[in-house]
Amino acid sequence: MFVSDFRKEFYEVVLNQRVLLLVASDVDALCACKILQALFQCDHVQYTLVPVSGWQELETAFLEHKDQFQYFVLINCGANIDLLEVLQPEEDLVFFVCDTHRPINVVNVYNETQIKLLVKQDDDLEIPAYDDIFRDDDEDSGNESDGSEPSGKRQRFEEEIVERTMKRRQRREWEARRQEILFDYEQYEYHGTSSAMMMFDLAWIMSKDLNDMLWWAIVGLTDQWVHDKITQMKYVTDIGALQRHVSRHNHRNGDEENSLSIDCMRIAFEYDLCLALYQHWSLYESLCNTCYTSASLKLWSVQGQKKLQEFFADMGLPLKQVKQKFHSMDISLKENLREMIEESANKFGMKDLRVQTFSIHFGFKNKFLASDVVYAASSLMENMEKDESGTDNFIKALDSLSRSNLDKLRQGLELAKKQLCAIQRTVASCICTNLVISQGPFLYCYLMEVNFAWTSSLMLEVSVWHAKSSFNSSIPGEFSFTDPINTVASQ
Repeated sequence: MFVSDFRKEFYEVVLNQRVLLLVASDVDALCACKILQALFQCDHVQYTLVPVSGWQELETAFLEHKDQFQYFVLINCGANIDLLEVLQPEEDLVFFVCDTHRPINVVNVYNETQIKLLVKQDDDLEIPAYDDIFRDDDEDSGNESDGSEPSGKRQRFEEEIVERTMKRRQRREWEARRQEILFDYEQYEYHGTSSAMMMFDLAWIMSKDLNDMLWWAIVGLTDQWVHDKITQMKYVTDIGALQRHVSRHNHRNGDEENSLSIDCMRIAFEYDLCLALYQHWSLYESLCNTCYTSASLKLWSVQGQKKLQEFFADMGLPLKQVKQKFHSMDISLKENLREMIEESANKFGMKDLRVQTFSIHFGFKNKFLASDVVYAASSLMENMEKDESGTDNFIKALDSLSRSNLDKLRQGLELAKKQLCAIQRTVASCICTNLVISQGPFLYCYLMEVNFAWTSSLMLEVSVWHAKSSFNSSIPGEFSFTDPINTVASQ
């Protein structure tokens, strides 16, 4: 069932209990986890954190801990599967599910005792009506004749046959309609409001929202946008809601002493360029390894490289400047760089190169965009270069979100650059060697050997790059990415 009052029906219920947090391996879930951890620490709530990747790990973690906990909080996992069927829990166990995955399983929606859904009901959920999905079997059972009136026995028997036949027909029609309704409801997968935003709303309701929590909510939303999980309209709408919170926090913390503190944390709304890590990289490398610009200019081809040179020439930027670190570029060039890039991008057909976002300043030196933090945390979580477990990578990514661990954040930025370069090289190689095969509505690519340790998330990124690149090459369809271990398909 849906929880309408997060404070009374969720937080106050678990306030004096031991809680098991089951958190999915994505940045939005990390941010929601950080906010909930901060709230739990304020109120001394005991909890255990277990990262999960997929419903099989969710089932394993539940079986290991089910005897120790009564309350379970699932973040970005569990909403779109029948939890009661998969986990087979005891009747006294309660699950609080904060998940962006849609559609939500109808059994979870209509279970009123064990499944509590912490989702935004303003989203276009389109839940089927209860009577269209569930039906009491007792309605189909006919009343047997007691044979007390022998004279009318044959007539009653014939009436019962007709009645049962009609009920069976109505049952078949209802089941056919039910299958059609469920097919329409479950046909497409999509994502709802960020879980980090939901947890921040809870903190705001309880007047415990801090600047750090607001920043984590921003990063969680940006993760959805960076990985194409939500539409541009949904992103702009949620950005507007967060911008009001930023204005409120900046007004509350706008005293002179705080604004001049070297340890202060300042969040600012701004329009910036849709270029991956460009402030921590060179402008040239960022343009080459950003999915949107690489696909728009077709940088895997010689003609695309020429277009890139023309693009820089149109802006009047020397190659010596764009190939060095961004912070080392001449100040005179950086002053109007965003306006110059946006103007030239429109000439080259890239009209969506500017985006609404937020930046954060730690003191006077450190500045990061929300997308920078998303790339860094994702790369740390997907790091397969060292012999470390997924749990270790999860903890590193979680730590990188804290302002006290900027070294880990910078480590994640460097790793993200390597991953973006590896994805770009893989996509360019596949297209140039004609490994992308059109099979009806699908584009298919089979990789026998790779030079980088791939995770399912990275392979999904490769498939998205291929799909966008193929779209710009006028090849319609979906893209299916396959390797000998995993298979990932992307629209």
